[in-house]
Amino acid sequence: MDNKLLNGMLDFMDKSPVNFFAVKTMEEILIKNNFEELDLSKDFNLRENSKFYIKNNDSAIIAFSIGKIKRGIFKIIDSHTDSPGFKVKSNPLIKTENMLSLNTEVYGGPILNTWLDRPLSMAGRVILKSDDPLNPKMQLINFEKNLCIIPNLAIHMNRDINKGFELNPQIHTLPLVALDNSKKYEKKDFIKEVISKKLEIKTEEILDYELYLYDRQKASILGLNDEFISSGRIDNLASAYLSLKSLVENKNHTEINVIIATDNEEVGSGTKMGADSSFIETSLERIVSGLKMNREDYLKNLENSFMISSDMAHGIHPNFKEKTDPTNIPLLGGGPVIKYAANKSYASDSISGAIFKDLCARAKVPVQTFYNRSDLRGGTTIGPITSRRINVRTVDVGCPMLAMHSVRELMAIKDLEYMFKVFKEFFSL
Repeated sequence: MDNKLLNGMLDFMDKSPVNFFAVKTMEEILIKNNFEELDLSKDFNLRENSKFYIKNNDSAIIAFSIGKIKRGIFKIIDSHTDSPGFKVKSNPLIKTENMLSLNTEVYGGPILNTWLDRPLSMAGRVILKSDDPLNPKMQLINFEKNLCIIPNLAIHMNRDINKGFELNPQIHTLPLVALDNSKKYEKKDFIKEVISKKLEIKTEEILDYELYLYDRQKASILGLNDEFISSGRIDNLASAYLSLKSLVENKNHTEINVIIATDNEEVGSGTKMGADSSFIETSLERIVSGLKMNREDYLKNLENSFMISSDMAHGIHPNFKEKTDPTNIPLLGGGPVIKYAANKSYASDSISGAIFKDLCARAKVPVQTFYNRSDLRGGTTIGPITSRRINVRTVDVGCPMLAMHSVRELMAIKDLEYMFKVFKEFFSL
């Protein structure tokens, strides 16, 4: 295993507690590798053998490397920056006797009980006043301390808990953040005071904020032979990191290599920074325009382009084997997984699947297939959404993993290496 790749991913996970920090960390890596930022409000003046990136909302990013242009086609790897969890509401203070809790709402589809009884912190962004009301200032914030916890109820008060208990997200999953006997925090804007202290700014400068909880435990290697990665947000920061690493390490290629990391996949992608927006199609068309080609060229180029939609995939669970399709059984450590669904919740078809299988063969990497059991309803991902907006051949793939949407997810280190090899092969075409 390439220790540089593994350690780089672990570091990336730890530096990316929420979507905004994932994009910030990606941007830092891009800048280090001489990528130039483009402003969507200004003209794109592009050239061969150059590298650029575009941000949207500070939570989505597109980066691309232009090689020798023959036809102007795109080779795209698509992922997302967000993960399920909890978002802090405005006016979040809830006091019970002398205990202070934060009012939160569920973001996406987390496994709620995995968030209980573990040190949590908060990270996100703060919006500040500026001289231009339509362009306020933005500052990222990460408290980087064991700040709060969602405590379980003692078994003595819920004797049947091990038979199953449905958590009410408005009642049972509010994080405890402090004790207060002095009424110090009994103010409507107490969270702004906490933010202002952390950022060393005046409370009245703060217009709004977006804060999310995150698990304080760092990404780690485990297993008898050190074969697993355990971390929060593997879905889908692993894919985002692998695509980024493949892009920046590729030195010689033709056409246009592109990575896309959109936001809000876990809630349907229907935002201006999500896959179901004009962000991707507008950016790709402007890349073509910036290379002095026209819209007709752009539409023709899409017909010959290819996209790998890289989210994560379900591996067979040793304790729940009956949940896996009987003939398509993805193994952890068994290589990338192509995801198929007759209801088209995945974009893969026989053509795109065949192309990806050939890429795996060229990279000397094993490949697996996933189908949901016919009596279970599965999830979906960004592939069908993105491909319906830009009409490009698309395959949905992922590294097999366990505990998807848990606060701690699990994957095999070997699959990290396998997928990286396939991505590098794709971008070298």
